[in-house]
Amino acid sequence: MRSAWKNETHVVLDTCALIAFLNDEPGAERVAAILEDVPSVEMSAINLLEIAYDSIRRSGDPHAASDLLDAIHQLPIKIHWRIDNEVFQHAARFKASFRISLADAFALALAHTLNAAVATSDHHEFDPLESSGTTRFIWIR
Repeated sequence: MRSAWKNETHVVLDTCALIAFLNDEPGAERVAAILEDVPSVEMSAINLLEIAYDSIRRSGDPHAASDLLDAIHQLPIKIHWRIDNEVFQHAARFKASFRISLADAFALALAHTLNAAVATSDHHEFDPLESSGTTRFIWIR
């Protein structure tokens, strides 16, 4: 199971990968192994925002995200709170070139900047990119 990421020093989690882990959905065990095995697991604040607003939307409670975010901050994930110009430019190119969400464009841009793989289960958005060879993917399911 570890072979998909054994040579990676950086992995960027997209939103669906972290949600799978947090909700113990299929693929959670692969995300747990990535968190344990990979020296640097990272995430864009834009992807974290997606998790936070989804939590609020599902519960109807504007404070619902607080406990969830506290739990996420305990994980060995480096959150990129600032968007530098390089990540910004790459995100704009990915968003313009592929039919992907804005959050996914930022995950890809961060991975591109870090020369990292993206851990995801989102075949719908990322299969076309995998065939283009622009990014390495670790499929959690």
